[in-house]
Amino acid sequence: MTVRLVIFGRQGAGKGTQAVNIVNTYGVAHISTGDMLRAAVKAETPMGLKAKAVMRAGNLVGDDIINGIVAERLQEDDATGPGFVLDGYPRTINQAEALLDFLGDNHLDAVIDLDVPLEEVTARMKSRGRADDTDDGIARRLDLYEQETRPVLDFFKEKGLLVTVDGLGTEEEVSSRLIAAINEHL
Repeated sequence: MTVRLVIFGRQGAGKGTQAVNIVNTYGVAHISTGDMLRAAVKAETPMGLKAKAVMRAGNLVGDDIINGIVAERLQEDDATGPGFVLDGYPRTINQAEALLDFLGDNHLDAVIDLDVPLEEVTARMKSRGRADDTDDGIARRLDLYEQETRPVLDFFKEKGLLVTVDGLGTEEEVSSRLIAAINEHL
């Protein structure tokens, strides 16, 4: 069975942990945008070289390059065989449309929204003790997530792909709900 998923969640929602649980359950590739970008630059793929030039100039990598890097990565054997869970992509409607375009007949199976209330993710981030986890920093990142990501979630909801999973509870409880929700959607 091939499983193609995207996972979303506010910072502190446990998205990375649950992505690993999805990988272990379904044997799919965990594809993180940050890792992908670094790998493409290191491998000097055509899109990686474009990204490197943009980053050297001190600019943000645009949708066209990110879309190209994701398209390249999703053609690798580990993603075309058993499938994948995308983490950190898409972040814009343009990226979401591009993803559906380049998957074509190898459609996306589900988009997971790991839903954890603001108060809880704020408390989780404060307890990590990282230097950038100040009250202002956390509030800014969570606000940015709402502004940028909510429209992407709405886009996938309209396509019938969005599966919202309650992210409160122990890692095992959340994982159990998540896997059950994915199986039900498939």
